[in-house]
Amino acid sequence: MSGFLKHVLASVAVLVSAVGLRGEKSTPLSALDLDCVVHVRSRIAPPPKPGQSVSGSPISIGGRKFADGFGMHGISRLQIEMDGRATRFTAWTGLTDDSPDPGPVWYEILGDGRMLYEGEPIKRGDAAREVDLDISGIRTLVLVVHSPDYFNVHTAWAAARIAYEGETPRAVIPPREKPYILTPPSPREPRINGAAVFGVRPGSPVLFQVAATGDRPMRFAAENMPSGLALDAATGRFSGKIARPGKYSVLVSASNALGKAAREITFVVGDTLALTPPMGWNSWNCFADHVTAEDVRTTADLFMKHGLPNHGWSYINIDDFWMTRPPPDDALWEKLAGRAIERGYAPLKVPGADDLPRLASPARDSEGRINANPRFADMQGLVDHVHSLGLKIGIYSSPGPLTCGRCTGSFGHEEQDARRFAEWGFDLLKYDWCSYRFFVPPYDRISKEELQRPFIVMHEALAKQPRDIVFSMCQYGLGDSWEWGADVGANLWRTTRDIIDTWSSMSGIGFSQSELAQYAGPGHWNDPDIMVIGHVGWHAARRASRLTPDEQYTHVSLWSLLAAPLLIGCDLTRLDDFTLNLITNDEVIAVNQDPLGRAARRVSRDRNLEVWARPLADGSVAVGLFNRGELPARVTTRWDNLGIHGARVVRDLWRQRDLGSFEGEFSAEVARHGVVFVKLYKFGKTMDKNKQGE
Repeated sequence: MSGFLKHVLASVAVLVSAVGLRGEKSTPLSALDLDCVVHVRSRIAPPPKPGQSVSGSPISIGGRKFADGFGMHGISRLQIEMDGRATRFTAWTGLTDDSPDPGPVWYEILGDGRMLYEGEPIKRGDAAREVDLDISGIRTLVLVVHSPDYFNVHTAWAAARIAYEGETPRAVIPPREKPYILTPPSPREPRINGAAVFGVRPGSPVLFQVAATGDRPMRFAAENMPSGLALDAATGRFSGKIARPGKYSVLVSASNALGKAAREITFVVGDTLALTPPMGWNSWNCFADHVTAEDVRTTADLFMKHGLPNHGWSYINIDDFWMTRPPPDDALWEKLAGRAIERGYAPLKVPGADDLPRLASPARDSEGRINANPRFADMQGLVDHVHSLGLKIGIYSSPGPLTCGRCTGSFGHEEQDARRFAEWGFDLLKYDWCSYRFFVPPYDRISKEELQRPFIVMHEALAKQPRDIVFSMCQYGLGDSWEWGADVGANLWRTTRDIIDTWSSMSGIGFSQSELAQYAGPGHWNDPDIMVIGHVGWHAARRASRLTPDEQYTHVSLWSLLAAPLLIGCDLTRLDDFTLNLITNDEVIAVNQDPLGRAARRVSRDRNLEVWARPLADGSVAVGLFNRGELPARVTTRWDNLGIHGARVVRDLWRQRDLGSFEGEFSAEVARHGVVFVKLYKFGKTMDKNKQGE
């Protein structure tokens, strides 16, 4: 056969393969708009790139190389719109060989709302699995990768193609779902909400706001107050100092023209703070590096306007960028740049003068005290304003010389900074690992003692101050920090990398916390990061969270079950009715603030369906029925898994209504990525904490 004839036959074969015998065409999945892939978007996982795994390497699954395809990080989803004339979808699936964690994951493919393919669990090193589907007539194709836990997994759609006639299939971002409100308005009669227990050190100032809903004006009263404690009858704010250690149970009442409510609140005077998880707001997810004192002041004022303190929200926390940056000619920059290279990190950029004008001012005064930047020119005035509203205020620093935003950290000035924070009147310190990594060995060789040291130093400095400062340790779970966070004096500790507002990120983080439950309790809490509800944007054009309404209900339910700090990070100038309703359901918040302090665990899992349960102080059990799948499903919780027996009243916490009495089990239809959040209690036991005998 001549060379010319071979060339002609080869060309015909390629044409037939690409176009098909019936005039079909074929497009690789990697040629679609990969910005529409929803996975964990961050510096670690940018948008997928054709022909590459997440790490940027060529795609390899189980030792087999693929020239085409794209990689994803963890949980992922891609929606493709077709005109109903696509005919076939083919691909190879699996974990790429460069995946840091072994899995498992499983692949699913849906077409027009029905399951077309359910892959079996697959782990790193397993051979790539072929998918070959007839998709004739399908208009919407959804490609999903599920991970049961937040493994740092790298997956891929390798050599994936769609055969079609007509218009080319299009990758799309699904349209935004319309929010819906479940929780009825708070009653006009008085009701006391929020934490029923408060920790304070002997002799430290008390700042505690009674959370109460109902028509104003309202009058507050208290019986059995210990010496030194005072209550403002008009506002419900406790103040003063209690000298003697002990537990003091105070009967608090709130009354208005429509009625009266009473509830016991216990003041625990000792060495433990944050007896329930902190509830409040943090500036990072909204304003990030552009935060100003005016932003913080406005947020505090909006807390009051929207009545958030009436539901227990109390902290206004300033994150990074309140302080200055060292000038570009400071030798510190060169020193840190050298340390970074020594330890195998990416080179640290030494900034030019043009990089720093927004934060220019002396980092410390002549005595070494840390200064705020010009955007926070009157830090004392800001703190006083927040306190005048009955709210608490938090601040941010790092054990390194620089914060994560490369502003001035506390390295070598820990006692000075702790004293400065106390003098200003701060009530919480978030202490972020950041540049301290340049002062310790690489993470694969660092010891637990080296991880603990900087936090012990700051805790000891805070303990010397004449006011209570809750200590929030932020180092992303390095060295299993939940195992020793309490030992270094932390009241809460981050367990994960930063969260973002995608289902992949939020669900991956939240549903990975079950094994950490044993480390949570009064005074020490696992922190899976700030909630991503409402309008967020990290200082860019702020937008509504990319989480769907059902995903946001899941988010708040799961964080409440986990006994996690409830910190919102949204723009309160754009607070909508849905988000306000989401954060003012007192029965949901009561689960988070339960004084027993036991965090939930996963009690059952059936592929994408999970049940989580948390025992509560009154003997009831809070239960979340979750559907992590792409289709509505029926989820069942069984009494055997909860350690209970006999009849139980099931109360829907979001709708705040009893669903009836059940024995042995309870089932509910749960939406895609949704939750049914219930409380199980014995018949005849009231759920109203404001009634006598409870």
